[in-house]
Amino acid sequence: MTDQTPTPPKGLGKISGKGQERDVEDEFPDESTLPGSPVGRAQRRSRGLLGFFFIALALFTLKNFLPALLWGCVFAIASWPLYQRTEKKFGRTEWLPMLFTAGIALIFLIPLSLVGFKAAEEAQSALHWIDEVRHTGIPMPDWLNDLPFERAQVARWWQNNLVNPEHLNRLFHSFDAGHGMAVTRQVTTQVAKRATLFLFSILTLFFLLRDGADIIHRVLVVSNRTFGKRGEKLARQMISSVHGTVAGLVLVGLGEGLVMGVAYVLTDTPQPLLFAMLTGVAAMIPFLGLPTVVLAALLILIQGKMISAIVVVVLGAIVIFVADHFIRPALIGGSTQMPFLWVLLGILAGVETWGLLGLFLGPAIMAAVHLLWRIWSADSEQELLEEGG
Repeated sequence: MTDQTPTPPKGLGKISGKGQERDVEDEFPDESTLPGSPVGRAQRRSRGLLGFFFIALALFTLKNFLPALLWGCVFAIASWPLYQRTEKKFGRTEWLPMLFTAGIALIFLIPLSLVGFKAAEEAQSALHWIDEVRHTGIPMPDWLNDLPFERAQVARWWQNNLVNPEHLNRLFHSFDAGHGMAVTRQVTTQVAKRATLFLFSILTLFFLLRDGADIIHRVLVVSNRTFGKRGEKLARQMISSVHGTVAGLVLVGLGEGLVMGVAYVLTDTPQPLLFAMLTGVAAMIPFLGLPTVVLAALLILIQGKMISAIVVVVLGAIVIFVADHFIRPALIGGSTQMPFLWVLLGILAGVETWGLLGLFLGPAIMAAVHLLWRIWSADSEQELLEEGG
């Protein structure tokens, strides 16, 4: 009896004959490569829907870590020009992205550690002061007599509630201790959450710096394949807005904090280093630097130094006015050719929508919208080519 090999079902396995083997798929033409083929169009739509589904699923999975990833991208975009120059000078090594990542982490960790240390010292002093005044009361300060209005009413309230230790103890006991513990737990939870997000941001930054050249190449390929050259122009506009925001908000804000820090030291402000840091951070957001300066001036006024308080307020108002109306528009708007109104709306609306991350996302989104507006509103072919790239 002769052995007979069963013929494989159509569409499965391989077909062999005269010592040659070939895939069954070779027997059928790939209809997706045929232009205008209904099967090809259906496959392309299916691939697009499948890709969109997995991208949406990935974003949903990473939703709690998206802020950390976006912060890592912002750090990478801001430091990439300096990283490239350093890489060209010293060559590409495995240590370079690690050193850059550690340096950027220390930029944040050192000031936060100093603020935390000062806050712990002040908290300890405050607890000691509270324990003392519960037995002695709070004497009426001399500056109450210099108030321009409501002097008698304020002095009477102070005498009735703060000078007498018994009344002061009743005031302390009126605070809800359970609510205070709940607030403490909430603050601790938020600090732990922010620390975790910061750790993942730094980790993201390291990998973006290490593989930055390959990532940029692939992003440009995807952009050109999907949107054409205008997609690359749009991406470059958004990146320029991040660079301009770093220079216009972060660096200018730190400069304001440095100038006001010198003023705080010269006017003998309580905790001048702490107030300089707070002013620098607050000044990164338009219109928030002045309240910090006013708070420092009030502490100076409580010490009875009215002239010093006025000098701090006037100097702070001048510094913030010049920075917000002249320096920032030139740095942020100049890098993206955006009007300052667009920049201001992007910053304020971005902070309101995205939190602190909106300082960078808001201007980047507005820069993209502004570029699209200029492309769509171009009234000549030459202008269209200039805007669209």
